[in-house]
Amino acid sequence: MSWLWAVFTVVASSGQVLRNAMQKELTTTLGTVGATHVRFLFGLPFSLVFLALVLAATRAPLPELTTVMIGWTLVAAIAQIAGTALLLAVMQARSFVVTTAYVKTEPVQVAIFGLVFLGEPITPGLALAVLIATAGVLIVSWPRSSAAEAFSWKPALLGIGSGALFAIAAVGYRGGIRALDTPSFVMAATVTLVLGLVIQTAVLTAFLALADRPVLAAIFRAWRPSLFAGFMGAFASQMWYLAFALETATKVRTLALIEILFAQIVSRNLFKQSLASREAIGIGLIILGVALLLNA
Repeated sequence: MSWLWAVFTVVASSGQVLRNAMQKELTTTLGTVGATHVRFLFGLPFSLVFLALVLAATRAPLPELTTVMIGWTLVAAIAQIAGTALLLAVMQARSFVVTTAYVKTEPVQVAIFGLVFLGEPITPGLALAVLIATAGVLIVSWPRSSAAEAFSWKPALLGIGSGALFAIAAVGYRGGIRALDTPSFVMAATVTLVLGLVIQTAVLTAFLALADRPVLAAIFRAWRPSLFAGFMGAFASQMWYLAFALETATKVRTLALIEILFAQIVSRNLFKQSLASREAIGIGLIILGVALLLNA
């Protein structure tokens, strides 16, 4: 049981890479907001199927949704939408690649928020692993841009702000799962997944109905290609929440940095070009940080 969280995290990271690839395809027809909404709208039915399977397998009753659990999940769901919206706001900006590099500070912020809001301790070994792995990802993802652009206040503020919102989401989902009174971690994770997607689907559907109805109509017309993206989104989230049910958000989100390794594997550059020395150093640091994390 002690290693299951790592398995769930690795599976979630690989599933997220596939989901992102599908969403990228849908962006050309639905736009960024529409493609983002697909993961919630078409992921919700699959999450309900997951819940039905869990109920059938465990024969356990649904746990009571307490105000504490609903509160944690509501904060997490809104923070996740806001974090995504912050990135979308600068997607067309020249400094977008710099901004996304700053987002990679999320594990450090998760560690801080987890300590403050959930009382989850940060051991010296865990802190070292988080810092080393995060440094590795920053080195790999840092763009070849001018120093003036990279260190200007706007990319830093937007990126760190987005990373903070994603960190709050991770801690919020962990808090929501812990607040459920059920002996089954699978049940806790799945119920939290369903509630989070219900909130996110309702919020974004209402927003598009008021602000951009043509996009909302286009989403429903594109239901066939959206199904796979919705399934992969729900599946990846299910794996994330199973990991959160078993381990601290800090460890889960730090191990999740291996996603950048998966992205390197599926990219053409890895096969057609040799790794730059900077990228090789960054990947080495990620591997070292993950090794320390798993032994922390």
